[in-house]
Amino acid sequence: MPASDQNINPERYQIVPRVLVFAWRGELLLLLKIKGKGRWDGRYNGLGGHIERGETALDAARRELLEESGLQADLRLVGTLLIDTGESPGIGLFIFSGQAGAGELVPSEEGDLAWIPLGDVDKFHLLDDVPILLDRIRATGPGEAPFSARSFLDAKGRLQVIFDE
Repeated sequence: MPASDQNINPERYQIVPRVLVFAWRGELLLLLKIKGKGRWDGRYNGLGGHIERGETALDAARRELLEESGLQADLRLVGTLLIDTGESPGIGLFIFSGQAGAGELVPSEEGDLAWIPLGDVDKFHLLDDVPILLDRIRATGPGEAPFSARSFLDAKGRLQVIFDE
């Protein structure tokens, strides 16, 4: 459907669609130590990136996981997060999780990959929302609906993540 039929108004808040993937091997979580990305440099996150034109969110999650790690996984949508950047556009994040298949990690230009025991994750310098999202993902059962949340920085510059209930 053409944009002219969608009532797109540039004055309204807009988002950039992205995916975030948390891949597991049992109780080991695959994280990426980010390099070359400004204030996020040296911090750990799941894998992911932009959704390209013509892709579904799941297609993008599978592609990003393969590009950044060389792995494939049985992924499921576990949640969505609208990240309010304080201006337009914001970020529309589709969050996936799943067990990774067999295979060795392939180095990525995005950063260094590491399998981290879930009990040790808090010992790593994570992006601020990662522990919050991981707690919610771990509390959500396989048959439960994906969560919906929004995040923003409060007046003191602290990250707030609000989940719909």
